Amino acid sequence: MNPPDAAAALVEGPWEHRFVSANGARFHVTTTGTGPVVVFVHGYPQFWWSWRDQLPAVAAAGYRAVAVDLRGFGASDKPPTGYDAPTACDDLAAIVRSLGAEQVAFVGLGLGATFVWSMPTHHPSVTAAVAPIGMPHPAVFHHSMWRHPVQWRANRYLRAMQAPFASERQPPSVARRLAAWSGPDHGWMTDEVVDRYTEAMSFPFAGVAAAEYHRWFYRCRLTPTGLRYLQRVKTPIEVPVLHLHGSADPTSLPTMAAECERHVSGPLTVRTVPEVGAFVPEEAPEGTTRELIDWLAVVHPSA
Repeated sequence: MNPPDAAAALVEGPWEHRFVSANGARFHVTTTGTGPVVVFVHGYPQFWWSWRDQLPAVAAAGYRAVAVDLRGFGASDKPPTGYDAPTACDDLAAIVRSLGAEQVAFVGLGLGATFVWSMPTHHPSVTAAVAPIGMPHPAVFHHSMWRHPVQWRANRYLRAMQAPFASERQPPSVARRLAAWSGPDHGWMTDEVVDRYTEAMSFPFAGVAAAEYHRWFYRCRLTPTGLRYLQRVKTPIEVPVLHLHGSADPTSLPTMAAECERHVSGPLTVRTVPEVGAFVPEEAPEGTTRELIDWLAVVHPSA
């Protein structure tokens, strides 16, 4: 059977699909609304569509809501290299400039939250505020995944990504990962959700990209580029931060959310969402949207 075409990521809805050139690649973005820009960055095993509930609501609150497909995912380019955190940050900054924006608020989930956490220290000129969801600060996560026995067990998926042929195993594992990483209520996992994410991970090279991002993060302490990255992200974050974390998230310990405070010198808001796992925006869409809009009204106000 032929693999699905990446055009399947262009899901119809109250938004506009665009392609922008940035940092030597072509990226797919979905935009809606006008006003100050809010950039949404998806996690794994997802693509921009994971923000479908937040995009129209944030736009209605007076913002230009932009959801990005990361390099290697969705309808964005899938070059053979560039699947590391510094390059992802460079991609996001270049996308912001390609959109004609200056300073934006970044919202990220999971893998995307790792890059969102990193934007204030890597590209402060384009970063007005950050809202990482479902992922603690990279320095906190990296320290805990090697030294905390419970977190070590929770990171079995990261170690599995290091094995040969891990990329080929990504599409069949999507449904299992969605179920294993969510909270006790799986009602959000409709057939459409599972089918769309499985299809998106079946796009040519998407599985390779997913594996490469996770391989880099797991091994980054062993490379000069990775060590520089881990050192750089330890610089205190001065912009406002909203950190949302699911109380039932099996992929990262809830206690790590509190440890992020030492890496933030600016305004920090931490919220724990009860009975929710790793996919906070989809498991608790109304609560997530409300938290974001209330926070944006203070730190990145619309006209």
